[in-house]
Amino acid sequence: MWDPAQYLTFADHRGRPYGELIGRVGASSPRTVADLGCGPGNLTVGLRDRWPDARVVAVDSSPEMVAAARDRGLDAQVADVATWMPASDVDVVVSNATLQWIPTHRELIARWAEVMAPGSWLAFQVPGNFEAPSHRAIRTLAASAAWRDRLGGLELRGGETVEDPVGYATILRRAGARVDAWETTYLQELEGPDAVLEWVTGTALTPVRDVLDDAGWDAFRADLAPVLRDEYPEHAPGRTWFPFRRVFVVAEIVG
Repeated sequence: MWDPAQYLTFADHRGRPYGELIGRVGASSPRTVADLGCGPGNLTVGLRDRWPDARVVAVDSSPEMVAAARDRGLDAQVADVATWMPASDVDVVVSNATLQWIPTHRELIARWAEVMAPGSWLAFQVPGNFEAPSHRAIRTLAASAAWRDRLGGLELRGGETVEDPVGYATILRRAGARVDAWETTYLQELEGPDAVLEWVTGTALTPVRDVLDDAGWDAFRADLAPVLRDEYPEHAPGRTWFPFRRVFVVAEIVG
């Protein structure tokens, strides 16, 4: 279960890559713009400003997120991005920090590129920090003697989860697209106590939360907190540096 409020705790940091991604899309007057993995819709509303004459549709697998997006006046629907396919009038597909949750997303983006019309655009970004100390700490704790009985069968993602820019560019070029791909490491300054724990609670820890009861969840977070404090010490009271690598891809379909 996704928590829109928790996800929005660091809305500015989560929103910056979205703006940089959309800024590289060259579509001038798309008919329909689809946002896949729209979350609570706080970023999707910006697509209406960018393309005021387009129909903007939003998709997310979380009913809680879709409800929050609808509260913002968006045409949002609960659907599985892994099986979604663009209709013939979809000229822009956007996906922000969603495709990393789909093991088959490499094949999926190739299929989208193959069926989208020439002149349409596909833009997505995924986190590239699966080997960062934060994620390694989660995997190590889940596999420890204290937790392996409850979490040992849980598949927590590693570096193989996503491609680097070259990998994605190769996939989409073969599918008939002109590709602009890059990566950026943001040095984010998070505020508050146990800020990195709060950050991963909104995203990376959701699979753990799904399989633990309330007491187990509180205990797991309590065990993880000091590890993350050691890995990411405060550089000033209540302020923590958190490097975050992201991979961006913007592809124009040329046929």
